[in-house]
Amino acid sequence: MQTRIPCVLMRGGTSRGPFFLAADLPEDPAARDAVLLAAMGSPHQLQVDGIGGANTLTSKAAIVSPSAEPGVDVDYLFAQVAVDKGVVDTRPNCGNMLAGVGPFAIEAGLVPVQGPETLVRIRNRNTGALVEAVVQTPNGAVTYEGDTAIPGVNGTAAPIQLRFRAVAGAKTGRLFPTGQRTETIAGVAVTLIDCAMPVMLLRAAEVGADANAAPAAIDADAALLARLESLRLEAGRRMGFGDVTDSVVPKVALLGPAAAGSGATLAARYLTPHAVHKALAVTGGIAIATAARVPGTVAEGIAARHAGPVRIAHPSGVLEVALELNGEEDVAWAGVVRTARRIFEGNLLIPARIWAGRQALRAAE
Repeated sequence: MQTRIPCVLMRGGTSRGPFFLAADLPEDPAARDAVLLAAMGSPHQLQVDGIGGANTLTSKAAIVSPSAEPGVDVDYLFAQVAVDKGVVDTRPNCGNMLAGVGPFAIEAGLVPVQGPETLVRIRNRNTGALVEAVVQTPNGAVTYEGDTAIPGVNGTAAPIQLRFRAVAGAKTGRLFPTGQRTETIAGVAVTLIDCAMPVMLLRAAEVGADANAAPAAIDADAALLARLESLRLEAGRRMGFGDVTDSVVPKVALLGPAAAGSGATLAARYLTPHAVHKALAVTGGIAIATAARVPGTVAEGIAARHAGPVRIAHPSGVLEVALELNGEEDVAWAGVVRTARRIFEGNLLIPARIWAGRQALRAAE
């Protein structure tokens, strides 16, 4: 026997995964995680028995529900499903998957269309951050067609404007959880920042790496990855997360000067955290951009000086992050433009032995 669960597969930014209504999943976190592991086909390096794409960028899920909070339309819980481990991490947010939340909520009937553009106010349950998404809704419906291109995605689509509020200290309560803008771990200068995503920033050159290198080159350097993981584990402890061996938080960003002629503020290679992102996570980009504008950080020491958005060069292009700071450690908001696409809709099937579904729960009651 198998259990049918309504599901929509969506691309959000440079990520992809199933979107669910919370009412269609188990309320118990352990049961919910078991469903997500079965849905994605984890743990297995190819995820051959599920819909995961054998990559951290395509092994993600979004769970959406109406919000009871005044001034907020929907709540969004992000789940990072490990590919080759039976682990589901709901500590971080994902700004790329978040790009799909607004369109999904409108098409699920949770938010009414407001005109040619529809504002969807989203509370991220992982971090508590409030995000405003402006979705294109001409002719009374969501459109995915448009002229906006984002690095890491073929073609063009309708723009989705995301503005993140209350992102400083979202997980730890402080922009710099240790109270230091730069500190040393095992002889390496790092910045530990919590802004939309907890991240450990370091100069790539200080660990013998290149912030403009191809992801495959970094991924193939086992000694470098082991050293970065050792630094990350200590960073997690200092940031107050305890043992982060089985968590994707904090992430890691290798930074360096941008290549000549790129027009970027700085270059970054972002680890998720055990492999290099093929582009750049939105939340990680916000953390890097904020650090680039705060004196005394590792990023600020590398960043080129210019007006306007912070432009971060990554393996697929450049991510622009607009910022408004109220003082050096108070981020009023951070904004990016993403795109999304609804890929398929229907029912996801999982073995009933993992979860028998809502009807079984009602029968038991």
